[in-house]
Amino acid sequence: MHILPIIALVLLVGFVTGANLFALGACSLLVVFQLTRFFANRWAESLTVERTVTSSELEIGDSFSVGLKIRNNSGYYIPWLFAEDVLPKRAVSQPHRALEVTGQPAKLYFFQPKQTALMTYSIRAIRRGYFQLGPTILETGDLLGLHRNYRIMSKPHYVLVLPKLIPLQGVNVTSRRPMGDLHVNDRSMEDPTQMVGIREYRAGDSLNRIHWRATARTGTLHTRIFQPTCIQGAMLVLDMHKKSNPDRNEPLRTDLAVTMAASLAHTLYTMNQPFGLISNARDAADRVRQMHLERDFSDRDSVRADVEMKTWSDRLKPVVVDANRGPEHFAELHRILARLERTDGMQLSDLIMETQNRFSRQLSVLVLIQQVDEAMALALGLLRRRGFAVSAIVNQHDLDGLQDSAAKLMAYHVPVFALPDEESVPTVCREALVNK
Repeated sequence: MHILPIIALVLLVGFVTGANLFALGACSLLVVFQLTRFFANRWAESLTVERTVTSSELEIGDSFSVGLKIRNNSGYYIPWLFAEDVLPKRAVSQPHRALEVTGQPAKLYFFQPKQTALMTYSIRAIRRGYFQLGPTILETGDLLGLHRNYRIMSKPHYVLVLPKLIPLQGVNVTSRRPMGDLHVNDRSMEDPTQMVGIREYRAGDSLNRIHWRATARTGTLHTRIFQPTCIQGAMLVLDMHKKSNPDRNEPLRTDLAVTMAASLAHTLYTMNQPFGLISNARDAADRVRQMHLERDFSDRDSVRADVEMKTWSDRLKPVVVDANRGPEHFAELHRILARLERTDGMQLSDLIMETQNRFSRQLSVLVLIQQVDEAMALALGLLRRRGFAVSAIVNQHDLDGLQDSAAKLMAYHVPVFALPDEESVPTVCREALVNK
C-alpha cells in the first residue's frame, strides 16, 4: 500500500523530534483515511444495476414503466447508497414538459450483504420526441464524509414518442401529371397507357391517337380515348430553422408542423400514394453521447454533464426520405418526424438549392413553414417556375404574420394555406393544394 511508507516516515520524524503523540495521531488519521477510501471503492465496485423498460416506442398519451434492480454482490454492508436514474431535464421540467414522471427515479438505500433492491417509476408521454432514460448514477461513501465515489451503471435506454396522426377531410394534392392512379374529370391530362374507347376523328386530334384498325374496318378516321389520371402524391418540405421558427412560439408551433406533416403522410399512405420528406431539421439521434463508464468523477454535476444527451449538433446534412409507398416507408418517416428538432444551420432557401435534384416532377411539393422572408419566397417561386407544383402551408396563428407571409408567397404565384391551430388540421387540405 502507498500509505505505508508515509506512515513510516511520519513515525520516524516523530521519534527524531520527540513528537510521539503527534506522530501517532497523524498515523491514525492516515490509516482511517485509507480505510474509508478502500471501503468506499469496494462498495461501489460491488454494485450492479439492471434496467427494464416496458416500451421503447409509443404514442402521445401512452404510459410505460421503468424498473431498476440494484444488487450488492459483496459480503459488505453498505451504509448508504444514493441511486438516481438520469432523466432529460428539458423533457421533465415545466413549462411544456414532454414527459410526466410518476414515482421517484432517485432513492437512498442501505444495503446488507448480497441484498437486491427494486426501484420503479412510470412515465407518460405528453409531447413527441426522442428521449434518453439513464444511465443510473450510484453515489456512495464513508460515514465520515471523507470520500465520495460516483459510478455510472447500466447503458441508457432511448424512448421514441411518435407524433400525433389526425385524419384529414378531403385531401387533394394532385400533381397534374399523366400516367397516374387516380381518375379525374379534367381531361387536359390523359394517361396514354389507359385507353377507354374510341370515337370519330375531330379536327385538331393528334395523328398519334388515330386507331388504325378501326379506321381500316370502317373506312372513317377514328381516334383513341384515354382515361384522364393524375398522381396524388407529395414531397413534404418541413422548415425547422430557428430564424423562421422563433423561440417565443416553441415548442408548440414546430410540434404542430410535425403533426401536420405526419397526418399528410398518413393520409397519402392510406390512399396508396407516394410521399417523401425533406427537412433542414436536426435529428435528435445525432445528440446521443458516447458513454465513458470507467471515468472518475468529483461531483454529481460533472457526472450528469457527461452522461446526458448533447444539447447541440453541428450536422448540416439535410434530412431526406425519398418518395415511396407502403407501411414500412410510412413507419420510417413517422419515426424520423418524431426525432426532428430545430436547427440553426441550413435555411429553407439553402435547403431547396441543396436538395432540388431530389424533387420529383411527378409529385406536388408541399412546404410547411412558419415565417417567410424574401429569400424563401423567391426560392419557392423559382421552383414553381421550373414546373413543380408548389404549395405552402403557413403555420401561424397571428393574422398579421399570416397575411405578411402569404403576400410574399402569392407574389410568386405560390398557393398559401393557413394552419392556425391543431383544430384546423383536418380541414387545411380540404381543397386542392395546387392551382387548377
